[in-house]
Formats: sequence, structure tokens, C-alpha cells
Amino acid sequence: MAAMTPIRKTLLLAAAVLVAGCDMLGIESAQALAERREADGKAVGGACRHAGRAIEDCYALNRKADRAAVFAGWREMNDYMRENKIDAVAPQQSVATEVAGKGARNERADAVPPAGEAKPAAHGS
Repeated sequence: MAAMTPIRKTLLLAAAVLVAGCDMLGIESAQALAERREADGKAVGGACRHAGRAIEDCYALNRKADRAAVFAGWREMNDYMRENKIDAVAPQQSVATEVAGKGARNERADAVPPAGEAKPAAHGS
């Protein structure tokens, strides 16, 4: 094998530095990604409990969140609220509205239609 030239040594050293600095480039490791997902799930669970939502509603509203982490956060917030005698804060939107439209639109059957549109007739009339 031929001796390494100074250019090859420099390139090899530069490649090693770049690979070692992957965290600074924004590339997340699998462990960091798992820790972030767990923290997000706990935050979602805690927020659901603080809003007075049942754990099943929380699962339905946050399908992508890890269920075990959501439950852990919900349970931690439940214990904290009991210890400190904190009441739940009523949610601003209903569960059905959030599940149907992710809270973007609040449509009701009895809403007044915009000008120019007729309200559909009821069946049987």
C-alpha cells in the first residue's frame, strides 16, 4: 500500500470531522428522536388532562402521538392536579368539532347560510 499523501490525510480528517458533527448539522439520532416523541406525547397527555378531557378523547384527537407517553403525561398531570387541588379548564371547542375538522371550521346544521344560498329543506316536508 502506498504512503498517504498530505492531501489524502487532510481529506480523511475533514470527512471524520463532518461525520462527527452530524448533530450540529441537524441530523437527529434515533435516540434523540424517540426522546422527543416521548416528551411530545407526555405534553399532549398533560394538556388533555388539564383541559378535563378523557384519555380516550385524547387518543382520538392525537392519533400520531405515542399512546404510552400520552397516558404517562395524562397520569402525571392528574396526580399533580389532585395534589394541588387544581380544577380542569374547560376546552374551548367540542371534541366532535376537533375530530371532524381538526378545529378549523365549526359548522352547525342550524347555521344561517350565506346570502344567496338556500337552506336545504328538511326531509318529509
